Amino acid sequence: MDLGALEYFHIVAESGSISRAASALGMEPSTLTRHIGRLEDEAGVKLFHRSGRGMVPTDAGALLLIEARKVVDALQHTRRVAADLAADGPSQIVVAAMPTLAQMTFGALGHALQARFARARIRFVEGMGHQLVDWLQEGKIDVALLYVPTQSRIVDHDLLLQEPLYCVLPPGWRRPSDPLPIGALLDLPLVLPTTRHGLRGLAESWAQRHGKRLQVAMECDGSTFMTRRLVAAGHGCTLLPLAAVQEEVERGQLQAVRLAGDEALRAVAIATALNRPAASGLWETTQVLRQVVATLVKQGQWPGVHAVTG
Repeated sequence: MDLGALEYFHIVAESGSISRAASALGMEPSTLTRHIGRLEDEAGVKLFHRSGRGMVPTDAGALLLIEARKVVDALQHTRRVAADLAADGPSQIVVAAMPTLAQMTFGALGHALQARFARARIRFVEGMGHQLVDWLQEGKIDVALLYVPTQSRIVDHDLLLQEPLYCVLPPGWRRPSDPLPIGALLDLPLVLPTTRHGLRGLAESWAQRHGKRLQVAMECDGSTFMTRRLVAAGHGCTLLPLAAVQEEVERGQLQAVRLAGDEALRAVAIATALNRPAASGLWETTQVLRQVVATLVKQGQWPGVHAVTG
């Protein structure tokens, strides 16, 4: 099967239009149509329903698309490796992080990576922890900055620092004791995500350990920004690192009280894939990331954190 035609098929299926796909590829629509026709002849089945709504994969086309995505990912990875061999250093570096960690690091990290890899295209991606683990396994990102995942056996991770969690409260509420015991936190109404990954899972484990029922006042599966807005509006409290709320605390829009005990510490780590060959320049990229984090902590620019690990 012609790999080029398979890549064209993937682009048409993703765009839903011959004309849009042809524009992206820089070719005439009629030429692209011929490539798709030849691929259908080779496969012996129709791959698209053609209608006024555009190009919609048939059942056979949908099955082929699953495999085509794997082939296209492999082709793109091979092209990157070839470009890296021909150039001085990696052609592209893709770094992903969870939202608060991205907020803390991406600005300084962008400058540091550009200084070290002048020819590389730097791309930053933000996502939740389980997404970052999936993207590492799929080869969509090179390195991730995240809180140590529960799926730690399927990614390689290197600890950077321990970050304390804070109870974040509405501005008009009575301020509790500081630091706040976990048991006392569990008596407060909480605004938490529904997913059992991350902070919700941590809070559930605390409730089980302390023999209490989690007091969930409201659930929010949006960004931490939306959670903070709900807390500011008086719907309950939440759990976040100080870095996520420092500016709002300083403006008097929220309160933050540190949680007591080692169980309220979360480990921040650099993660890379276990099941894929290392991308060009990966070791140097992780060293740059480690240095950036260490500098931010040393300069007091990472709220609530006073030392790095190792």
